[in-house]
Order: sequence, then structure tokens, then C-alpha cells
Amino acid sequence: MMMRKTLLMTIGLLTMFWHLVKGQTDRKVDLCIYGATSAGVIAAYTASQAGKSVLLIDPGTRVGGLSSGGLGQTDIGNKYVVTGLALDFYRKMGKHYGSFEQWIFEPKVAESIFKDYLAHAGIQTLMGLRLIGVETAHRSIKSITLLPSESREGKNITVTANVFMDCSYEGDLMAKAGVSYHVGRESNSTYGETINGVQLLDGHQFPDGVDPYRIKGDPGSGVLWGISTGPLKENGTGDAKVQAYNYRITLTNVPENRIAITKPHNYDATNYELLKRQKEIQPWKSIQDVFIWSLMPNGKTDINNRNGFSTDMIGMNWHYPEADFFERKEIIQAHEDYTKGLLYFVANDRSVPEPIRSEFKKWGYPKDEYLDNGHWSPQLYIREARRMIGDVVMTQDHCQGRKVVSDGVGYAAYTMDSHNCDRVIVNGMVKNEGNVEVGGFSPFPISYRAIVPKKEEINNLLVPVCLSASHIAFGSIRMEPVFMVLGQSAAVAACEAIDNKTAVQDVDIRRVQKILRDNPKADGRRADYIIHVDDKDQVMLKGTWRKSAKKGYGMSYQEADSSPGAMARFTPGKDFAGGKYMLYSYFPRTAESTESGTFIIHTGKTRIEKTINFKEVNILGQTTSTWVALGEYAFEKGRSKPYVEITSDAKGILAANAILWVPVSDQN
Repeated sequence: MMMRKTLLMTIGLLTMFWHLVKGQTDRKVDLCIYGATSAGVIAAYTASQAGKSVLLIDPGTRVGGLSSGGLGQTDIGNKYVVTGLALDFYRKMGKHYGSFEQWIFEPKVAESIFKDYLAHAGIQTLMGLRLIGVETAHRSIKSITLLPSESREGKNITVTANVFMDCSYEGDLMAKAGVSYHVGRESNSTYGETINGVQLLDGHQFPDGVDPYRIKGDPGSGVLWGISTGPLKENGTGDAKVQAYNYRITLTNVPENRIAITKPHNYDATNYELLKRQKEIQPWKSIQDVFIWSLMPNGKTDINNRNGFSTDMIGMNWHYPEADFFERKEIIQAHEDYTKGLLYFVANDRSVPEPIRSEFKKWGYPKDEYLDNGHWSPQLYIREARRMIGDVVMTQDHCQGRKVVSDGVGYAAYTMDSHNCDRVIVNGMVKNEGNVEVGGFSPFPISYRAIVPKKEEINNLLVPVCLSASHIAFGSIRMEPVFMVLGQSAAVAACEAIDNKTAVQDVDIRRVQKILRDNPKADGRRADYIIHVDDKDQVMLKGTWRKSAKKGYGMSYQEADSSPGAMARFTPGKDFAGGKYMLYSYFPRTAESTESGTFIIHTGKTRIEKTINFKEVNILGQTTSTWVALGEYAFEKGRSKPYVEITSDAKGILAANAILWVPVSDQN
């Protein structure tokens, strides 16, 4: 009897253990997202709020990707493209810092907001697990296999889902599923472009005369560290080279929060000989000579690459996109060693003028950032890796408006931007190759067909980060706010595919667009109400106005010479719901802007006049324009329609761009 009880107990324990292990190693969800980048977090929140079971997976341990990894000086381009939960993120950031929207921020604050999204929605996460296998059948992903990131062998975890999403910067899930993709730069002839492929231009370049050889003038002595000896190909030639990666560096000058910059364990000063030679020709004036030194709140920085020799580790990342986890770790470590060595070099090397060294020593690593990674960002800036090849490939023509898609699920607006891809010898001098910065175009829509694979390849995968774009078009699209927008759009499409049991390619894009428009925050909160000056049915202009293509909100705005009679009236339509709103007007600042503007706010019941001193408007970050608060008002719908008028009697140019009503409930 005792033996029987013992046997039954043993069987019971083994059964319980099996179920526990089974629960830990096998997961089934509606939507599986690989990559806890900013796009991944936003996609997870969106789908969860739509009632779907979601699993968010990442080989690392920090959520938010680059947005929580040091890029606090947001690459905006045009705020028109930042919608939905992406905009909600920057407003949550604004609430933290006591402003409406905040586009410059500390890494730890960004991480906390992303974690709040996940916690609020109760989203399951599997962190520290890397993808090792994908099972497909009938052009569909059936399951994926994971392993603890730092392990080469061990207990696998299998995840099955109806729909999968690749939100990684590298496109690992996409690649393992057999989806077509490209690495490197296409030739100009591939898509009829003019600024793709090899480009030897002037941006972030060495001055003439920097000698590349260890012994100046002696090719036989070998080349200095960081220089490629391959031939320079003709401009526009395609290759497999990848634009440089770097760290967006967080330092602080607050003494009580500062950790000194010390010599890295494998420091080699000869790695920075090119910087010494550059500064022999271009003498030091400030630390801004070599770094884009952007200031963040609370005495911190977001440091980026500048000029010929800086934080970009040019040519050292070409193998990264196709490398496995452990090879990537080595490449990442090399970038960390190089960057910390550069900081130590500038603070201590005798070739650097003493005033520069003294200034640099005021800065150090922040004690309150990246606590689990030695106060250093765990997120290398993977500017570009794999890029999917879908039915629509976004190209230079889309960026510059010569082609316009009708199935847009997000907009981009940033300059077509590529960092240097190689460092070569030209006519006996060191030159960087690959930097391109071409802008001057309006926001452009990104096709839904660019975030899904070809249907004949995989029919239940969405790829909002490593999307289908040429190298140079991706350079405009690849901004964190845009990735968040595309992540939300992809999640809405995934939910539609799940609900209707269709391939992601067959989702009704008009319904996706409607859901994004009607429920922009994904959780039922009231949408903003906005009127752009181009909305002819809701805007009346009096006086002489002209369209301006300068940097405002949207495709353009109207401006008038300040004189009696110039007026712009914005009147909400029948779809406007009454209630309490915070009211904002968009102000695109130029050198000719009027010093003040008068706003007449008619709530439907009362008329209020408010004067704004535009000289006092503080505009921060990578933009010359911002929303200006006009106050809180209770708007009513009745016989008298509400409206907002803009006029000015001051000298200068009066701008009429957009008026924004934000529900007060969303400001709490």
C-alpha cells in the first residue's frame, strides 16, 4: 500500500513537473512580437488593448530599443508624421517634465514609460531569449524556437501564434522565415535613384591633407587603424557595405551623479591617430568639433557623431546584419571599447589642448542610468541592417513625392540620411565615403505593402522596422517615432488578420486606416481634434496669404505680412464633440516671424481674446516649430459655432498652420 502511494505521489509530482516545464517552454498566443524596440512595445500595447493575447520577446533585457538607449534628442523631421501612440509617448514624456510634448529626454524616463505601457496592458514578455529557429508550412510561420541568449545549448522554448511580427532592428525573424531581403546599398540603377550606392561627398568628412599611413608619406609602412585599403568605386555603385553604427552617449556633468571616465582595459591610443592628424589641420576650438553634444534634462547628454573622426565606427559593422548572436556580441563590444577609448583619449591625451581636456573631465557616466549594464547603454545604434523586399519598395521617388502610395499606414519626413559606410584612401589622403543628407521634401506616406512580405513567401508576418525600402529611402524612414507609428499600424493589421482569418496581405487597408483614425491611442481614449490650414472647408482666410513650404506642421502652411485685415479663422465641423479642451496653435518660427499674435477664441458661448508673445516661445530639439498653448476652454455646440481666429498688428510674418483641440481628459 505504501509503495502504491509512493508511486502515485511520484507520478503526480512528475506530471506536475511536466506541466510546469510545458508551461515554461511552450507558449501559444494570438500575436508573437520579436523585438522589444519602441515599435515592439507600441505594437504589443495596441494588440493587447484590442483583446488579443500577445507575447513580446527580445534577446536583450531592456525594452524600448534606441528610444530608451540614449537617443533622447528625437529625430523629428516633421511632427505631422508622429501620430497615435507614438505621439502619446512624447506627451507622456511631456507630462513627466512639465510640458505638453517633450522630444528630448533621459533614457531612464523613456524606459519607465515603455514599461508602463506593458504593465498597464498586462503583456507577457520573454526577455533574454534569442531566436534560433522558425518552422514554416504552406507559406505561414507555425512556430518559432528560442534559447536563452547567452547559452549555446539548453532547453528550447517554442512559441506558436496566429500572426508574427518582427520588430527587431536586425530582421532576424524575417530572415529565418525565408523572406526576401537586402543588406547594403543598391546601385542607383536598381530603383532609378540618384543618391544610393557609393557616395563620396563632403558631409562628415576629413579635410584635405590627412595622411593615411603609419609613417607619413610612406605607403610601405601600412595604413592607420580604421582605414580600408579597398579601391573606391564609382558613385552610384551598389555594394554590401552598411552605414556606420555608434552609441548615443549619455554623460552627465552633475558631480554627485558622475562616474569618472577611466581608461578601458584594452585601450590603444593609436586607434585615434587619425583624429590627431585631423586636428593638426583643423585645430581644436571646442568639444563640439568632434561630437554633436546635445544637452538633455538634468545635466545629461545625447552625444552623436560629427565630422571626419568621431563616434561612428566606420567600416567595422559590415558583418553585423548576418552575424549570429555571439559574433554580434563581439562587434558590439568592439564598438563599446572604441567609444569609451575615444572619450578617454579626448579627456587625457597630450595631443588634445589642455582647455579641451579640462572641459571634458567635467563629464562622466551617470550613476542613475543603465544600472544593470555598468552605466553604459546596452543598445548600439543599429542604423540599418537587413531590409525586406516586398511588393512595394519605398525609394527616393516616394521620399521626394514623384510616387505616392494610396495604402499609407504612416508617414515619414526626415532627411534621406546615411552615415558614412567606408573610410578609404583617395589621392593619398584619408576620406570618408557614404554620407548623404538630402532633404527639402514634404511628409510622404509609407505603403502597407512595404511592411508585409510578398504573399507567396510568408502570409502571417509583419515587418514594421526592417521594412521594404531602398538604402537611401530607409535613411528617411528609420526614425524612432516612425517605427512606433508603423508598429501600431502593423498591430491593427495583425488584429484584422486574426479576426477575419486572412493573410496579412489581404487585410482591408481602408479599415486599418479608419481604426487608426478613430482610435489613435488604441485604448478608447478620445482623439484630438485638429484643423490644418489646408482644410479648405474649415478655414477662412482674409487678406493676402501665400503658401509656405518652410518647416511647419504638415505639407505646408500659410503666411501673411502683418497688416490690418489679415485673418485666419478655423471652424470645427459637424464631427466636433463639445467638451473641455486644451487649445494649441502651431507656430513655425522663421527669422521674419511676427513678434506677437492675437487669438480670438469663440467657445460657442463666449468670446475670449488672447495675445501670445512669440518671442517668448521656447522651441527645443531638432525642430524650429512647436505647439503654443492657448489655454483650457469648454467648447459648446449650438446655434453659434465655435472658432479660433489668428490676427496680428505687429511687424513681421504671421503664420497660420494648424489649431489643435486636445481633450482635457488626455492631459491628466
